[in-house]
Amino acid sequence: MPKDIRELDDSEINSFVLAQGEKQFRTRQIMEWLWKKAANDFNQMSNLPASLRKSLEENFTLTGLSVNSEQISRDKTRKYGFQCPDGMLVEGVLIPSQGRVTACLSSQVGCPLNCSFCATASLKTRRNLSAGEIFDQVTILQDHSQKAYKTNLSNLVFMGMGEPLLNYDNVLQAISYMTSEKGLGISPRRITLSTVGLTEGITRLANDRVRFYLAISLHTANDEKRSSLMPVNKSNPLASLADAIKLFHQETSSRITYEYLLMKDFNDSIQDARELAEFCKITPCKINLIEYNEVEGSAYKKTTHERLQAFLDFLESKNLIVNIRRSRGHDIDAACGQLAGKSA
Repeated sequence: MPKDIRELDDSEINSFVLAQGEKQFRTRQIMEWLWKKAANDFNQMSNLPASLRKSLEENFTLTGLSVNSEQISRDKTRKYGFQCPDGMLVEGVLIPSQGRVTACLSSQVGCPLNCSFCATASLKTRRNLSAGEIFDQVTILQDHSQKAYKTNLSNLVFMGMGEPLLNYDNVLQAISYMTSEKGLGISPRRITLSTVGLTEGITRLANDRVRFYLAISLHTANDEKRSSLMPVNKSNPLASLADAIKLFHQETSSRITYEYLLMKDFNDSIQDARELAEFCKITPCKINLIEYNEVEGSAYKKTTHERLQAFLDFLESKNLIVNIRRSRGHDIDAACGQLAGKSA
């Protein structure tokens, strides 16, 4: 089967172009069609000679995601089911708030990390998304944001299905095309990558001196509790995670965001808040306290308003920056931890 042209870099496309007897500037035109104009058909490349378009069609494929379904929440959040060229399904979400729209992106079909609070772990089919499939989510969601909310995307967050750092190369390649002036020209400071805390991946981000923001799905600063909640903590314990975070801050000067799902009688006590505050001393940071969205088959429950407020008050008494992220799209299984292919 011919290779997807979006898996080729500039030099590979350039070699093909020259082999067809075409001038080198055709490479720039092709790359512009792929990553700036988001073409999904070689025939759309109208400034290329017909003979070159035919050669491209004979030697490569140009396929992308298509919208399989759309669900609209009572709070105007929209969840989309995207069908991949091989028939697999992945989800993305548009979250409107105060005139801004955030796109929640997926990096994998399913997720192999088996976090006990997350519905995505229940999916049996799993694979990495290609850079093109990740990129497609942005262009499709941009189009739907303009139609539904009459505005462009304000922010992009890798908080959908999958662990981005397990698909490091494709995620970074997609972000490169999103942020490049040869691509969509989106500021890296409008992008946040969220990870469960894979120390090797965070170290790579630090060494690559990325310019986007990093969020850590922390949820507890207690190793025993975290290992029961997130098995990956056994091989990435809090001490090694802290070292990786300190290196990331040292190399990027970027403030870390900690995501903390508050679950009743599990991680919502003042002692839990005290442990979190102690962990937060390692670098400048901010904390997002997130309402837990109950998942079918999970034993965890949403905390009470009183315990949430006490937790918040304690953290703020330690001069920490804390935000409360209210649940959005809960009624269509589009909220944090709920993406599990149900849109299909």
